[in-house]
Amino acid sequence: MKHRVAIVQRSISWCDVEANLKALEQMLSMVKADTIVLSEMFQTGFATNPTAIADDGRTLQWMKCTASQLDAALVGSVAVRDGEHYRNRAYFVKPDGEVEYYDKRHLFSVGGEDRYFTAGDRRTIAEWRGIRYLLGICYDLRFPVWSRYRGDYDVVIYSALWPQARRDVWRTLLRARAIENQAYVVGVNRIGQEPNLTYAGDSAVVDFYGRDMVDMADSEAVEVVELDVDALRSFRDRFAAWRDADNFEIK
Repeated sequence: MKHRVAIVQRSISWCDVEANLKALEQMLSMVKADTIVLSEMFQTGFATNPTAIADDGRTLQWMKCTASQLDAALVGSVAVRDGEHYRNRAYFVKPDGEVEYYDKRHLFSVGGEDRYFTAGDRRTIAEWRGIRYLLGICYDLRFPVWSRYRGDYDVVIYSALWPQARRDVWRTLLRARAIENQAYVVGVNRIGQEPNLTYAGDSAVVDFYGRDMVDMADSEAVEVVELDVDALRSFRDRFAAWRDADNFEIK
C-alpha cells in the first residue's frame, strides 16, 4: 500500500489569517497527495496569548473546503476556544468534512504557553485510506512516552514551530522517534521571522530506519513523498523490537 504525504514549509505572516490562508491556497493548488501536513498555528504563527487569534471557525471551514477541493486529508494546528479554555488544537480534516482533533498535551512552559492554554489529556489516532496517523504538536516531540508505538499507528505527525536556536534538537528527535517506534515520522516546521524568534525550517519525513526521505532545509516549498506502508508493517513483523517495550499507563 502506497500513500502520498505532502509537507508544506513556509514563512508565516504574523497573526494575519487572511494572508496566510491565501498564500496556502496558492501553494496547494496543484498538490496531489493523500495527506497534506501544515505547521503548528499555520495561520497566525506562535502567539502564546490566544485571546485575539483564537479561530472563530473560519480556519476550520477553510480546511474543510481545501480538503474537499484537493481530495486529501489536511492536517495542522490552530488556537481555539473550548468553553472556558483555550487549546492548541491539531485538526485532521478529511475531504468528506469529517474532522478529528488532538489538543496539545505538552505546553511549552518555557515560552509561557501554559499560562493561556489548557493541555489535552488524550492521544488521537486518525485513520485515513488504510493508514493510521498519531497526531502530535511541536513540544510533544521531546516526550517519547506520549508518542510510544503500542501497535496502534503507522505514521506520527509533528506540526511544529521550532526555533532555529534548537534546530539540532529538532532534527535529532525526529529521527529518534522514527527509530524507537519503528514508524514513519512527519515533522513540519516553518521558516522566517516572528517578533522574537527565527525559524530554520528543517521539515522532514523520516522512515522507520531513521533515514531521511525528505529534508527541506530552509526552503519555502511543498514536498511530496510516497510512504510504503506494506514495507513498514513487514519490517515490524520481521524485527518486532516494539513487542519488547516496557508496559506503562499515562495518567
